Amino acid sequence: MAMRTSRQEHDLYRKIKWLIFFRSLFAALLLGSVGLAMTGPQSSLFLAGESLFYLFILAVGLLVFSLVYSFVLVKTKRFATFAYVQVAIDTGFVTLFIFVTGSFSSIFTFLYLVVIIYATMVIYRRGGMIVASICVLQYGIMINLEYYHLIKPIGVAAGEMISSYSGAYVLFQLMITIAACYSVAFLSGFLSEQEKLAKQELWAMENQMKRVERLAAVGEMAAGLTHEIKNPLASLTGSIQMLRESIAYDRGHDKLMQIVLREADRLSSLVTSFLMFSRPQAGKLQTVKIEHAIDQVVSLFRKDPVFQNRVDIRISCDATHYMQIDPEHLSQIIWNLLKNAAEAISGRGIIDISIVSERKGYVRITVEDNGAGISAENIESIFDPFFSTKARGTGLGLSIVQQIAGLYGILIDIQSAPGQGTCVILKFKRAPLPRNPYSVVPIKV
Repeated sequence: MAMRTSRQEHDLYRKIKWLIFFRSLFAALLLGSVGLAMTGPQSSLFLAGESLFYLFILAVGLLVFSLVYSFVLVKTKRFATFAYVQVAIDTGFVTLFIFVTGSFSSIFTFLYLVVIIYATMVIYRRGGMIVASICVLQYGIMINLEYYHLIKPIGVAAGEMISSYSGAYVLFQLMITIAACYSVAFLSGFLSEQEKLAKQELWAMENQMKRVERLAAVGEMAAGLTHEIKNPLASLTGSIQMLRESIAYDRGHDKLMQIVLREADRLSSLVTSFLMFSRPQAGKLQTVKIEHAIDQVVSLFRKDPVFQNRVDIRISCDATHYMQIDPEHLSQIIWNLLKNAAEAISGRGIIDISIVSERKGYVRITVEDNGAGISAENIESIFDPFFSTKARGTGLGLSIVQQIAGLYGILIDIQSAPGQGTCVILKFKRAPLPRNPYSVVPIKV
């Protein structure tokens, strides 16, 4: 499921804007250089007059396209598709540029590499490999057509025609170009992916810091308020129970007292959750086998009558992983995430849980559903206490998850979009392999 946060959208928008700017700058410089060359002495020119004329046309065309891109960028919301279209058209311009400057004899073949590099910066490794394939295809077709005399490149002297080279040399040059395109696409794509991951981690850390600061302020107030509510609530419950036992039985009165006791229990449960949010206590650290813990929580969750036979939960794990955490806290985190995911699904649905090794000794757990998703307006507030988009619910589940995660240095990130489901990512430091790992007995939270 492809999801993108508003921040990633903004980053892609910014990159496309800079791409349009530099393309316009290149087109303007090319236009000025060609115009200056066309008015200069012909003896000093490195290209024939006919080549200069076509270069002038290409520069004008590139400038016009850049202006059109600027207009479309303001209107479109499909930035990734727009980026692919731009870069694909750029490869066509480069091919024409090479053709009018000598084709096989042109010294500007390196421009393919320039296009591939900025393609990977905008649309990353996959886009770079696609663009490299387009460049190789266009260049290969052009060279083959020239080799078999089906086209004649512009600006080539008789001694520089492709027919003056051996077939083996032409094939060698073609293979070198193909290898260069794919090598640059792979290496530049790898660096772009690393930069993308680093940005996502930075954004996640920034979001978590903002959430922690916001929740800390609320937590201070909540701790005192919770105690003030809990004490009179206990007195109220005890008084009702004593009154119920001391007075003569009356069906109507007894029913009313049952309602009071039931609602008092519900309020007590809410206050207990609020207290856990406001002052989470660090538990006893144990070395936990993650997949074992999650499997037990999922087994318990599948038996819940509310979600039984309605949600399919799939678990994937690339290796055995351990972490230092209180087992009950891990159970609470996973249970709350599963509950939120299941409640976001109307009818039948799927929840995917994956446990994957990350670089630098980290592990990533993702809980992904195919539910209704979360709007950009709500995604910044979902960790706030008592914020909920559901008709029924306290809105404390994710707040408690955030507070518990903060105790163990677990980084939480969330990606979602309306109609595309939600993906919650937990990232933490992997614990070393223990000699006698603890079994985890999850609790129902």
